[in-house]
Amino acid sequence: MKEMPNILWLEEIKKEDIPSVGGKGASLGEMTAIGLPVPKAFVVTAQAFRKFLVETGIEETLFRRLARLDVDDNGALESVSRDVQDLVLSVDIPDHFREEITDAYARMGANGMVVAVRSSATAEDLPEASFAGQQETFLNILGDEDLINAVHRCWASLYGARAIYYRAKQGFDDRSVNIAVVVQELIRSEKSGVMFTSHPVTGEPLTIIEGSWGLGEAVVSGSVSPDNYVFDLRTERVVDRLIAEKEIMIVPEGEHGTTIVNLSGRERTAPVLSDAEVARLATLGKIAESHYGVPQDVEWAIVGDDVFILQSRPITTIRRPEIPRPGTAPAPRDKPGVVLLEGQGASPGVASGRVVIVRDVKDTSAVKEGDILVTKMTNPDMVPAMRRVSAIVTDEGGMTCHAAIVSRELGTPAVVGTKKATKVLQDGQIITVDGEKGTIYEGATAAAAPAPAVASAAAAAPAPLITGTLVKVNVSLPEAAKRAAATGADGVGLLRIEHLILGLNKTPGWYVEHNREEEFIGELYGGIKTVLDAFPGKPVWVRTLDAPTDEFRNMKGGEEEPIEHNPMLGWRGIRRDLRSPDQFRLQVEAFKRLWAAGYSNLGVMFPMVNHPGEFIQARAMMKDWGVDVENATLGVMIEIPSSAILVEDFIRAGIRFASFGTNDLVQYTLAIDRNNEHVADMYEPEHPAVLWLIDYAIKACREHGIECSICGQAGSDPAMVAWLVGHGITSVSANIDAVPRIREAVARKERQILLDAARRNA
Repeated sequence: MKEMPNILWLEEIKKEDIPSVGGKGASLGEMTAIGLPVPKAFVVTAQAFRKFLVETGIEETLFRRLARLDVDDNGALESVSRDVQDLVLSVDIPDHFREEITDAYARMGANGMVVAVRSSATAEDLPEASFAGQQETFLNILGDEDLINAVHRCWASLYGARAIYYRAKQGFDDRSVNIAVVVQELIRSEKSGVMFTSHPVTGEPLTIIEGSWGLGEAVVSGSVSPDNYVFDLRTERVVDRLIAEKEIMIVPEGEHGTTIVNLSGRERTAPVLSDAEVARLATLGKIAESHYGVPQDVEWAIVGDDVFILQSRPITTIRRPEIPRPGTAPAPRDKPGVVLLEGQGASPGVASGRVVIVRDVKDTSAVKEGDILVTKMTNPDMVPAMRRVSAIVTDEGGMTCHAAIVSRELGTPAVVGTKKATKVLQDGQIITVDGEKGTIYEGATAAAAPAPAVASAAAAAPAPLITGTLVKVNVSLPEAAKRAAATGADGVGLLRIEHLILGLNKTPGWYVEHNREEEFIGELYGGIKTVLDAFPGKPVWVRTLDAPTDEFRNMKGGEEEPIEHNPMLGWRGIRRDLRSPDQFRLQVEAFKRLWAAGYSNLGVMFPMVNHPGEFIQARAMMKDWGVDVENATLGVMIEIPSSAILVEDFIRAGIRFASFGTNDLVQYTLAIDRNNEHVADMYEPEHPAVLWLIDYAIKACREHGIECSICGQAGSDPAMVAWLVGHGITSVSANIDAVPRIREAVARKERQILLDAARRNA
């Protein structure tokens, strides 16, 4: 039995370590592994925090206080939050934890290094929920006592009112969320900021970089209106820049904390970045996006000629513009009112309402449903109020500030960086906010009435993009189902259930051992049902459990998990289910109940299958447990070269569909671990051997009438998808943000194929 240590260094951390190091810590470990310039750091693990709660005897008292809390009752929320944080801070950190933390700190530098101490919750920086700014960060920390104090306060911040509220609204149980703490060398940045590797609303291949002088806290918090640079990845040049008037910067103060410094006249209007620096940042951002497979929100800093990457998280806010947002109206087509203010459009949509000026978080109690929140800059404590309003307007901030990110996640129109909204606008005034144009109008601007349905209007309306190749979507969390369905996808090509299971923080074996099987089945049933309900009549392919041993080891019931040198090549996927029949049986029982409830669109997909015998054995076990396997839709992932080579044998064994998992197929074909910095640059999805295997399997499936799909990262790459369509693939499954551009790529390739055929026959 190996227990997760209390301290982990970045070099030891992988993305699978989220249960131990949180989203921020896992991301830093991943970026370190692929060679990005990340400052040195260690992480005080989530297990250390949970042991602290247990050893000090406060765990049960704490969770009893949080139970049945109505987070919409502001008074109760604030009261309980204060009580629980006081409880955490009222007990000393045990000596053995203090020693481990200070020993690690001593290893960072001989005479004490100045560090940033950052919270990293285990439900944070996830693809479907950013949890931006919900826990505390402490900058410019020097010395053992200040470090221990900062770690203690980070732990307590897990129970801040804003964090409790956000978890509740995102469906996370307080008991299931722990907190790690990242202790990282503080970069005394001369300039810093935030970069979006794709446009944060449309998903276009435009890198948006915002920067200002000093520490990045000024940009992230919205304390300053930063410079804005747009770099087009297609032409590799800066296509737009806005040099803002930057009034202040935040710098380290003495040996503890930070201070605000007013900028001189020249510094206020001087460009922060050169074109060369913008291009260099965009290149690093592209590396991060390629590694993670989804657009990234990256924090950066520059000192002299050195560039540092401080954080990278998924962008959670990319939307199709035509998807309606709650409480917003179409852009006004009639003559708008008088323009009162202009700023930067940060979250699209148009909304009218009553102005409420918020100068302090206490003022948020005056904010009612449908109001327009106007403030100098938002902070995480304002999130409950931000959920109620129809639009948000700020004096300061840019596309990457807190107000912009949260507004886009909530789907609320927002205009930031107006400079004077809190001075020009008045409480109770009725205004209209256009979050796309960045304009605030006087009065309520009514949207134009819809035109009568006449033939000419119908003819002029753009037709929906229809493709012969099905374009599906990948889903990881039930909470993302509605957003995934709103893309118009033709179904779900991959629903990963390990995210449902890992979120329970208990292995399937634990539920069996403790006679709580029904609880596990219910969780699985409910999560899958949520996705099925969002896609009525469309196929939803659910992949059975594919959690490596190192992920199970950190959960209750995982104490006896084997230690594997390379879990990627180990006991996972169908090979584990076949040897752990109870674990497999619980999953099958959830599927059985869903089929019995009428969800005939459910398909079950087995991962890591390398021989038809494994599929045959799994099918036989399902039959023994009462599944009508002759009518059930069962398929396999093709992610091992042997499964591609033996695809015809799989077809004879009875598969109804096959789907390429290209991330693993590339690694297993080329003997490349893409998380290994020494060989990561050799990871090549378009390697001739990989393409040969894919082409061979597609041809076999088409010949036998078996649906063949792709759900790996290559399914979100327009160029690769065009190649797949050209080679006859039946369907593709892309990440949520990529569905629109993948559908366009498919349609374009299909039109080309038809045109080429017509020309040949002319």
